[in-house]
Amino acid sequence: MDFQSETLTEDEMATITGYQTPSRQIGWLQNNGWQHVLTGARRPVVGRVYARLKLAGVKPSPTSAVSEPWTLDLSRVG
Repeated sequence: MDFQSETLTEDEMATITGYQTPSRQIGWLQNNGWQHVLTGARRPVVGRVYARLKLAGVKPSPTSAVSEPWTLDLSRVG
């Protein structure tokens, strides 16, 4: 099973921003309107779902974070 973290890896951050240095990554994120938080070591952290929405051209919001509303369908049980 391939488990992905809820946040982007350092390599993924470098791929998206084009920078290895955290300070430059932060600058890129700010200039491009990406929401992020900083760790105690001043490294930017971006959520995986947020990044997928941004890269797809969708403006991330609480309602767009869930792609399909889930409902229980018991119509085929029996």
